[in-house]
Amino acid sequence: MDMNFLFYLREYLFPSGCGICGRALFNSMDAYYGLCGECRKFLSGIFEGDKTCKTCGKPLITEKGSCLECRKKDGNGAYNEYIERMRTFFPYSGKFQNLLGAYKFHKSKGVGNYLASCLTGVLPEINLEGDAAWVPVPPRPGKIRKQGWDQIEYLSGLLEKEHRRSFRGEKVPVNRCLKRLPSRTQKELNREERNKNLKGRILCIKKPPRIAILFDDVITTGATLNACAEALLEGGAEKVYGVCLFYD
Repeated sequence: MDMNFLFYLREYLFPSGCGICGRALFNSMDAYYGLCGECRKFLSGIFEGDKTCKTCGKPLITEKGSCLECRKKDGNGAYNEYIERMRTFFPYSGKFQNLLGAYKFHKSKGVGNYLASCLTGVLPEINLEGDAAWVPVPPRPGKIRKQGWDQIEYLSGLLEKEHRRSFRGEKVPVNRCLKRLPSRTQKELNREERNKNLKGRILCIKKPPRIAILFDDVITTGATLNACAEALLEGGAEKVYGVCLFYD
C-alpha cells in the first residue's frame, strides 16, 4: 500500500496538522511530510542558490562561499581537526523551532520523513568514493527509557529502509558503530564543560566506514559531534563529514 496514503489515512483519523503552522493537511503528500505545501515551499527556499557556507553549512548573509568565521580559520576548508565539513539546515528559532518540536517532542513521524529527505539531499555534496555510510550520534544511556523513543534512531530507520538511495551506483547504509557511555546531560553544561564531559565517553565499538557521514538533530557547541568524529577516526575511519538538522 502507498505510504503517502497510509499517512493521509492516519492524518484523517487522528489529525495533528502542519508541524510548523498547524494548518490542516488536505492531501497525501502533506500528510506524508507532516507539513502543508506552503510551509514546505518556505523551507525549500532556504536551499535555493549559494546560500550556505561550504565549510560549516550555516546560512550566508552577505558573503559568498564561506562565512567570516570559517575564513578566519586556517583556510584548509575543514570544519575542525576531526570533521572534514559540516552541513546544517535550520536555526533553532521561530518557525524552525516549531518544526523540531513537532518531531522531537510530539513525535510527528511525517515531519521525520521530511527531515530524512533533508539528510539524503546532502549526498551529492559529499565525496562518496569507496566505503561510505551514515553514522548516527549515539543516545545517552537511559534516554529511550526516559523519553519513550530515540528520534535519531527513527531517522536511521528511514535512511536504512525508505530513504536509502543509490548515488553513482553506490549504496549508503547506516552503520551504528558508536556507543556513548554514561555522562552528564550536555545541555546542562557550558562550552568548556561539554568538551570535558564527553572526553573518552564516546566509543567506536565496531569497524567504522571509511567515509563516515555523522548526523544528529541539533548542534550547539559541536562538542558531541567532535567527540564522535574523534572516536571514528581513532577507530579507523579516514574522513568524517557532519550533518546536523538544526543549529542553536
